[in-house]
Amino acid sequence: MIARGPTLADDGETPTGSVHIVNLPDAAAARAFAFDEPGYQAGAYRDVLLRRWRNVLGRTMWDFPGGATGGRRYLVLGLGAGHADDLTAPPARDELIAYGPLLSDDGAVRVGTAVLLRAPDADAARAVLDQDQYADVEVHNWQFGGRPA
Repeated sequence: MIARGPTLADDGETPTGSVHIVNLPDAAAARAFAFDEPGYQAGAYRDVLLRRWRNVLGRTMWDFPGGATGGRRYLVLGLGAGHADDLTAPPARDELIAYGPLLSDDGAVRVGTAVLLRAPDADAARAVLDQDQYADVEVHNWQFGGRPA
């Protein structure tokens, strides 16, 4: 387990989804993990985005020096190929919890970037990616969840 936790509505309370970044042996195991997830099974959300991801920071969320509490946390998704500069983490890494490119099923094509970070607000979180290089950039409230597996 690299990272996990719920995405939340703007009220900071209402769950809108769930993030799980895991090391699994193959696509079949990833699909089983995603579709057997209790929140999905209970109908908490209906859409699942399943992508390969490269761990640029080389750590888990539990290794984040900023800890699990304090400050606002976000999931930022840059969808579309993005810019080659986004293959490495930005120089200001202190607030990054997880960072890496989203990849096609075979790992050969870059299809975006996923970032978990601590930021003062959604605009600051969005600024971690060069918005002009993506078809769309989504920002979701997020919080640490679960325990290391």
